[in-house]
Amino acid sequence: MIAIYFLVLQLLKLYSYVVIANVIISWLIAFNILNTSNRFVYSILEFTYKLTDPIYNKIRRFLPNLGAFDISPIILLVLIWFIEMCMKLYLAPIIFN
Repeated sequence: MIAIYFLVLQLLKLYSYVVIANVIISWLIAFNILNTSNRFVYSILEFTYKLTDPIYNKIRRFLPNLGAFDISPIILLVLIWFIEMCMKLYLAPIIFN
């Protein structure tokens, strides 16, 4: 049970890194620093989109239209942080005692 607990925590942390990488790559593409015609950049962008877009779309359903601003990655990172904190505060004492 302890191994599953730590595995879930690490997966949440890894997913938050993917979300941050997706945001940074999309900014670099928007400011024409990276070019999507490069196959390596395109493959990384496609990989991060496939991992994050399904959850972004679920979050965007509940958000008002803010125009050019997309706050769904921020909300997703806060949700990941909230889940990690709940696991550490409420689930860890049950597992480790």
